[in-house]
Amino acid sequence: MQCHRLATRCLAVIVLAVAVAGVRAQTVDPAVPADRSAGDAVLQLLQDKGLIPKEVPGATVVRQVRDAASDLVLTAMNFLGVPYRRGGNSSEEGFDCSGFTRHIFENSLGLVLPRRADEQAHAAGVTPIGREELRPGDLVFFNTLKRTFSHVGIYVGDGKFIHSPRAGGEVRIEDMRIAYWQHRFTGARRVEAAQRLLPAESAAFPTPR
Repeated sequence: MQCHRLATRCLAVIVLAVAVAGVRAQTVDPAVPADRSAGDAVLQLLQDKGLIPKEVPGATVVRQVRDAASDLVLTAMNFLGVPYRRGGNSSEEGFDCSGFTRHIFENSLGLVLPRRADEQAHAAGVTPIGREELRPGDLVFFNTLKRTFSHVGIYVGDGKFIHSPRAGGEVRIEDMRIAYWQHRFTGARRVEAAQRLLPAESAAFPTPR
């Protein structure tokens, strides 16, 4: 089981990294076609993970993924399949929702977010944005415990987000447009990489009193 999860996470990172490399190459020389096998692999991965419907044209999907992929999203994909654990902060012990987002931001951008989901939503340097403004890497918040900002995940594009859901679950990608998440969505936040919330070696934000 452990080996299977590791293989799944590594495949996600490798395939999406190839996609990103492809768009960078095309930016330099638009005449160079994308590698077909890499494109097929990206398409298959996204379909298997439920990121896009199977009827969407492959070329369109691969282009959109290349345009949207970021280092932060790639880092998050690497932890697909890691089990939920309340209070968890690492892939070894598991993650809860805010432990997951905190780990991703610290390890991909060097930014230390507060520990709790509601604290992350109100942290200095975190900007509220509208749902229509979402782009990969933004934080998305939900009311899952009868209080605002009680759950958090990371937007990955195409109406999907990655998160650590609940006890018995594991890090996965879900569609924000299904009724459950539509009704519980409470806001989104953008953390600009240029705005250093805290040095990576620092302790977390103090808990509001």
